[in-house]
Amino acid sequence: MAEITAALVKDLREKSGAGMMDCKKALQENNGDVEASMDWLRTKGLSKAAKKSDRAAAEGLVAGLVSGDGKKGVLIELNAETDFVAKNDKFQAAARNIAATAIALNGLDGLHEAKTSDGEVIGDVITNLIATIGENMRLRRTAELKVEQGAVALYLHNVQGEGVARLGVLVALEGAGDQAKLKDVGRRIAMHVAGTPTPPLALNSDELDPAVVAKEREIQTQTAMESGKPREIAEKMVEGRIRKWQEEVVLLKQPFVMNPDQTIEQLIAETAKETGAPVTVKGFVRFALGEGVEKTEGPDFASEVASMTGQA
Repeated sequence: MAEITAALVKDLREKSGAGMMDCKKALQENNGDVEASMDWLRTKGLSKAAKKSDRAAAEGLVAGLVSGDGKKGVLIELNAETDFVAKNDKFQAAARNIAATAIALNGLDGLHEAKTSDGEVIGDVITNLIATIGENMRLRRTAELKVEQGAVALYLHNVQGEGVARLGVLVALEGAGDQAKLKDVGRRIAMHVAGTPTPPLALNSDELDPAVVAKEREIQTQTAMESGKPREIAEKMVEGRIRKWQEEVVLLKQPFVMNPDQTIEQLIAETAKETGAPVTVKGFVRFALGEGVEKTEGPDFASEVASMTGQA
């Protein structure tokens, strides 16, 4: 029986992404053979994958890709339970592979059943990752933007590897002018969306979610009434505050972070003059990893390593 050292366990963990104890067990079952242990982890893990589906997965990666002609872009969010897994090469490769598959599709509704360039079904890719690594994972959301004329720009923030990050933004600019210029302006707007203190909720006020507007109106009405003002004055105060709030949360009205004296709307008008053709923002998408997902405490990997090496 080969000696199962902490270094051997660490090597298998780095290659497979599986948990420390699972790696130790695999090596014990396979006499220290790392490659055989990786196969053992995958085989044993498949039967357990379904049992992990109710575990919270708020970590992971956002992957983004723009087509070769620059007229289509996609974002996907692939979740796992811990940020450790997000650093795993196989997990990152899977996220990139899903994005590459998405960019080739006509619409993303069937992405989970679509096949990668290697012929693997996306759903099976994720299931196999769960089996190998031992954490719940899910393809949480996807988005795409397309233009007939113009450019789609991608910006990834807090990059974790090639094409993967913790925040991704797509911006689509429609226009017949200089495509390189449109791509550059689109990327700068994407950087604005990623970095502005108040992330935009919609492109313009007409696209704001009515439920969100109603909630803000309720808050502002309550605040105005508590000030003791007469109802007619309070109602005027609310209307003014709602207009101001909308200017703060819609992209076109926001001050451009790279030039606060200029709004995004004014930047677009300036770009149209420079390119000699009308320019419009067709849309934007912002994926911040794990937003809206309830997070739970993950495994303490430092403690696991300490217990394995006798340093606990």
